[in-house]
Amino acid sequence: MKKGDIFLLELPLSNGHEQFGIRPAIVFSEEIGKMIVVIPLTTKLSALKYSFTINIENSKLNGLKENSTALLFQLRALDKKRIKDKIGELEENLLKEIDKLLIEMLKLK
Repeated sequence: MKKGDIFLLELPLSNGHEQFGIRPAIVFSEEIGKMIVVIPLTTKLSALKYSFTINIENSKLNGLKENSTALLFQLRALDKKRIKDKIGELEENLLKEIDKLLIEMLKLK
């Protein structure tokens, strides 16, 4: 499991507007003990109106069935037990774009 891999995983039911259920997500960190940091995806392209989102077009490499929106603002740590199947890998140019947006979002520069 490495940064940029896309897995189906199970996000726990939550309150408010947090993503939940079985959905694809991008692995953003190497494994940290039994935890992994992920970026959830949604097929609702209307989510692109929010800051810190990025459009991901489905491709053979990433394995997504539909164009999707990466919800960087919903970055979260999960137990690896929630991870189901690997479906693909994110394209390198999109991974670099996500890195730039997260640096901005987290005010690391």
